[in-house]
Amino acid sequence: MIIGELKNRIDRVWEMFWTGGITNPLDVIEQITYLMFIRDLDEMDNARRKDSLMLGLDYQTIFANEDYKWSRFRDKPAAIAYQLMQGEIFPFIKTLHADNGSTYAKYMEDAIFKIPTPQLLEKIVTALDEIYELVEKSPDRKDVRGDLYEYMLGQLTTAGTNGQFRTPRHIIRMMVELLDLQPDDVICDPAAGTSGFLVAAGEYLKTQYLEEIFYNKENKAHYDNTMFTGYDMDRTMLRIGAMNMMTHGIGNPRIVYQDSLSDQNGDSGVYTKILANPPFKGSLDYDIVSTNLIKVVKTKKTELLFLALFLRMLKNGGRCASIVPDGVLFGSSSAHKNIRKEIVENHRLEAIISMPSGVFKPYAGVSTAIIIFTKTGAGGTDNVWFYDMQADGYSLDDKRTAIDDSDVPDIIARFKDLAAEESRERTDQSFLVPKDEIVANGYDLSINKYKKSAYVEEVYPHPREILDEIRQLEAEIQSELKLLEGLVDG
Repeated sequence: MIIGELKNRIDRVWEMFWTGGITNPLDVIEQITYLMFIRDLDEMDNARRKDSLMLGLDYQTIFANEDYKWSRFRDKPAAIAYQLMQGEIFPFIKTLHADNGSTYAKYMEDAIFKIPTPQLLEKIVTALDEIYELVEKSPDRKDVRGDLYEYMLGQLTTAGTNGQFRTPRHIIRMMVELLDLQPDDVICDPAAGTSGFLVAAGEYLKTQYLEEIFYNKENKAHYDNTMFTGYDMDRTMLRIGAMNMMTHGIGNPRIVYQDSLSDQNGDSGVYTKILANPPFKGSLDYDIVSTNLIKVVKTKKTELLFLALFLRMLKNGGRCASIVPDGVLFGSSSAHKNIRKEIVENHRLEAIISMPSGVFKPYAGVSTAIIIFTKTGAGGTDNVWFYDMQADGYSLDDKRTAIDDSDVPDIIARFKDLAAEESRERTDQSFLVPKDEIVANGYDLSINKYKKSAYVEEVYPHPREILDEIRQLEAEIQSELKLLEGLVDG
């Protein structure tokens, strides 16, 4: 979470925009994102140059002019830097990859530089450098960068209503690791937002399969162009998401302006992995929802429709990890029961990880879980693994300060060795539940339906001992009363 001095610095930048006449929160986020992107391009260019030198390879800088680099233009006088930004640097970043019709170029076409004066630009650039200096000192730079986005998105008056707040990065990374991504995967987030899941998936693959992907021309082309797909209905989020992915070295992801639940989305049997945190709050009209989703689950609730959508979009053998509100797991309506039955009976439900309600604070206090399943079309559910997460490494209040206690490493380790879970008791933090028991319970997937409390026998003193203690206390009270009476009479 963004706290302390870093929070104060970001608030001051926000105030600079406000006093400079830019008061729309989305405009502020866009302008900050553009500047962060320009700075990141400089860092990325320098890092790639160093890598090329180490490998003895030629390197062609991405910059058409060295003065476009953040490290160069920031040191120029305010008027010259502003003229350079407005007249050359911003048009330059808008046209990056325009020659190949990339996703980035598509969503940058209508981008507008809105900072009105050289003085305001100079103040913001200086303030951003100070923020980056604080980020550099953080033990987890990447997570702090993600937190910057979360904190900025938290300033939106619509945040929490439209779901435009960040899924915590440590939860995203856990979900990515649980799905065991491979170099040939085709990955989608149908509610991509700022592309947090897709970026984390790319970083995981880069770490686990560096040589297989980056030293193989075909795999690298797949990584840059066809591996990642994200859908969203907010062009600002799509623009931020495209810049976010490009900054992380993913050249041309498929980021599409599209309502995933409508007939616009014709994807069926396309993806091998889906990672998502779809919007929970929402009730749609039947006439705007894809008819083949309504056939699976007749409902207006977005959280149920997205589960049906994931099943349709996955290839057979494809796997999904999605965050769902707890109500999906135990809701009693026909639609709730039908989608759970569909996953349990016709596919393979693998795991339900119950998360504490504070995970999404301060933006939302809803209780959530992670559901993991494989599309088979022919059943396959045997034993379902349940885990009762108690701690995620942060306090569960609005401050979300870092703590030592975290179940995340234990969740990953246990999920990767489910055979060892067979001996676990229902009183343990994780355990397996056979499919027959789930069916007998009306496909209820809430962990409380199966978890048992550990019985600890309490040993109480004999009543005679308690009476003796009462008499002793009474004698002490009488003794003290006599002393008081003596003082009063004296």
